[in-house]
Amino acid sequence: MTLPDIDPVLLHIGPLALRWYALAYVAGIAVGWWYLTQLIRKESLWAPYPAPLSRENLEDLIIWMALGIILGGRIGYVLFYDLAPILKNPLQFFKVWEGGMSFHGGFIGVCIAGVLYSRRHRINPWTLGDLLSCAAPIGLFFGRIANFINGELWGRTTDAPWGMVFCNKYLLQQYGGVCPAGYLPRHPSQLYEAVLEGIVLFVVGYLLVHVWRRLRQPGLIMGVFVAGYGLARVLVEFVREPDAQMLPFFKHVITMGQTLSLLMIIGGGIAIWLALRGKTLPAGFTATLETKAPDGLA
Repeated sequence: MTLPDIDPVLLHIGPLALRWYALAYVAGIAVGWWYLTQLIRKESLWAPYPAPLSRENLEDLIIWMALGIILGGRIGYVLFYDLAPILKNPLQFFKVWEGGMSFHGGFIGVCIAGVLYSRRHRINPWTLGDLLSCAAPIGLFFGRIANFINGELWGRTTDAPWGMVFCNKYLLQQYGGVCPAGYLPRHPSQLYEAVLEGIVLFVVGYLLVHVWRRLRQPGLIMGVFVAGYGLARVLVEFVREPDAQMLPFFKHVITMGQTLSLLMIIGGGIAIWLALRGKTLPAGFTATLETKAPDGLA
């Protein structure tokens, strides 16, 4: 199979170009915001207590999260993957339309923004983390599909029947007649990640929220998402081609993505442990929850 001829630029408006990559960010934030409004409106998920956010709070939160994603994602990519070009030309940092965003950096940015936001509005940060974790897989799915359309972040070479040659007329135009991934079939690792990080994690979060009603255990859904993402990323990194500029250690021993994701697995496990032991509930909330909540939800 060969990468389909899909133009990375969705629409040209004069000198401006609307790229699928930018649209993925917009769609992820917009659809995630819509989903969170549905969770907040459904009183049965929170009863007998009210939802921790109002719709007005959520609209404000989206701005904070968007800044955390963009700034954290860009800074994380520079620090974790490609610092040398920025040291030579600092203005390169601002050329986000050329790609170069890190999920782990965006995750750190969202965590910082979330903690600051929760303190300002006096919201339990663990509950806020649960809500964001419900929506995060939506953005991840759109982002990985955009990576696939762009023909970037491809996998290692393979002889599997679904192996794909990451070369099309748009990549040839962009790279002067040469495809950067070569002409051998490779794992479509972007699609693996779209399924695992996007679809699977969303379904798991949906079940935790709507079937098992685990919003009553602050931090549990967040812990499952963080650990689940880390596990999915560690597995996919075995068939994903490391960035060319990485040191040999991060190519042949353990990738940078795996290193950062192992830390996420540990952090997610700690969050799950704390949530199951009731350590993430606000002060004075444990006793009330244990006496009023339905069986199995405390």
